[in-house]
Amino acid sequence: MTPRILALSCCVAQALIGTAAFAAETAAKDESAPTLDAVVVTAAPVSPLTFELDPKLPRQPVPASDGADYLKTVPGFAAIRNGGTNGDPVLRGMFGSRLNLLTNDGSMPGACPARMDNPLSYVSPETYDRVIVVKGPQTVLWGPGASAGTVRFVRRTEPFERPGLRIGGSLLAGAYGRNDQRLDVSAGDASMYGRLSANRSEADDYDDGDGHRVPSSWRKWNADAAFGWTPDADTLLELAAGAGDGEARYAGRGMDGSQFKRESYSARFEKKRLGGALDAVEANAYYNYADHVMDNYSLRDPNPMSAMPMPMAANVDRLTVGGRAAATWRWTAFELTAGVDGYESRHRERSGMGRETYRAQPWSGDARFSNAGLFAEASWRANAENRVVYGARVDRARARDERAATGMMAMPNPTFGQTRRETLPSGFVRYERESAGGRSGWYAGLGHVERMPDYWELFSPNLGPAGASNAFAGIAPEKTTQLDLGFQYKSERVDAWASAYTGRIGDYILFDYAPGGMMGPTSRARNIDANIRGAEIGADWRPVEHWKLGATLAYARGENRSDGRPLPQMPPLETKLSLSYDDRRWSFGALLRAAARQDRVAVGQGNVVGQDIGRNPGFAVFSFNGGYRFNDRLRVSAGIDNLFDRNYSEHLNLAGSADFGYPADPVRINEPGRSAWLKLDLAY
Repeated sequence: MTPRILALSCCVAQALIGTAAFAAETAAKDESAPTLDAVVVTAAPVSPLTFELDPKLPRQPVPASDGADYLKTVPGFAAIRNGGTNGDPVLRGMFGSRLNLLTNDGSMPGACPARMDNPLSYVSPETYDRVIVVKGPQTVLWGPGASAGTVRFVRRTEPFERPGLRIGGSLLAGAYGRNDQRLDVSAGDASMYGRLSANRSEADDYDDGDGHRVPSSWRKWNADAAFGWTPDADTLLELAAGAGDGEARYAGRGMDGSQFKRESYSARFEKKRLGGALDAVEANAYYNYADHVMDNYSLRDPNPMSAMPMPMAANVDRLTVGGRAAATWRWTAFELTAGVDGYESRHRERSGMGRETYRAQPWSGDARFSNAGLFAEASWRANAENRVVYGARVDRARARDERAATGMMAMPNPTFGQTRRETLPSGFVRYERESAGGRSGWYAGLGHVERMPDYWELFSPNLGPAGASNAFAGIAPEKTTQLDLGFQYKSERVDAWASAYTGRIGDYILFDYAPGGMMGPTSRARNIDANIRGAEIGADWRPVEHWKLGATLAYARGENRSDGRPLPQMPPLETKLSLSYDDRRWSFGALLRAAARQDRVAVGQGNVVGQDIGRNPGFAVFSFNGGYRFNDRLRVSAGIDNLFDRNYSEHLNLAGSADFGYPADPVRINEPGRSAWLKLDLAY
């Protein structure tokens, strides 16, 4: 830890501990102030297919450094691993833009052609107030193409009834140089508020269970400010701005990320309880800019025996501007939300041989995207036990190819200047039934989504389908039709839930990889027909006061119907078993996570991020945590992950890079060995 970081940590610690005594004195005076809950190891649904989480709560394993890692708290989620940070989220074996990922209800898609800076690499989970997940194509309210699901990282500042100040913060220290600081301050009165959220996170390279060092260090920071005007309890106008940057070292890539610069601006208006049938209106607009640099010299030394023997860098950026407006009507048994949304996004690139030479190069635009959508979602409650939810949307999507030349040899691009336009319908219907006592319920929903191919699918492949000049010309939109079923039960001692799905994907976008010599593998994108199915199950049992036993199970399976092979990059069967004790002063927990062997693989096939490189053995990892609450404002928690120092790797994994001594044949990147962490949380 450098002296500068040590000094920063000490200053934040002094601020937190110095306010702790005052927080304890005022705890009884302000019952509306936030309180601190238990350590989280897994999440349960709050309604059919919907999960809501508080990302500020301590978590086992060690608190997440990025959004993809945090989502693994929800059964069914996995991540394509890079090493230390910036994994790519996967839900039920589906990835990329099949997951609609939103931050403050805006799109931040990232710029790297290989998704080194995927959307959630710009997300620090603890700086948000809620994470809302809807699995499957069971909502149309939040944008196009969400065949796998919708994830929203949301900030919502609670209004002030009288002049006041709220302070939240945390300090984290852990193995392998892990060092985080977070501060969240808001102040206001009944008519306005201001809020500042900031965090910083870093870690060194970690050791795997066999003691081998894995290139995986990172350093990142984020800062966001918001000002809200609340002339009455039902009206809000908020303006927000944010920035961030970072760097990350990757064991599985030929380059590292030396810059993850972010600029974000947004405006939001809400008006509730209007009276009459029209109950609420809301609108938001956003501006998100990502400026990403990849190089092979800032965080490593160029390997003279690799495909990139000399120092080189690539700079890509992406600007996305969009907005949404919606209105909600409510009657006795009927509710309707309808509105419009849209965005425009442009992508540019530049590169250079030698250190920092890219800065002198001009930007070259290669792609432009836009989408305009119209949506409506309604619910009808026939009686206290029965409800029907249904929705529809239509999107007009556009993509323009601005590449004059393509490939390492700069060959003329046959689709230069061409624009693709698609009209894409989506919709769903879901029936929900709840028992008279409210203890149990079940649902069944059928959804259909048509998804425009994204930047990575249209512009990253070397080749398109057979007979097409490239992927831009030949890749068709995906068409997913999926049936979702589920059950929930709640009692004084037992909570249980289950969800299952089966679907058919027409024109699924698949990548085929072939060896490419010194220049790396060659990729071809094409459409196939696929089947998917799977389930998630969870239960909590409270045998006696303060104690809870929990278990979850997640399974996903996919078939490539066109080739008669498994779908690649499908996570294995995974289970989590937990035991926890919490008496509101002391808390203890233990977590056993186990993954089965994955034998269903399609070697040489995958997506723009990863490909199947062979079977992966199963593993089991044991972790535990403990905590102590000094009061409702101050808590200390600690944990040890991978207690028995197991050496293992995830199935969804980038192959190790030859630059770091990995063999030429693809190998998996191992996960961290035994890791301890200590966290201090304050809420005032």
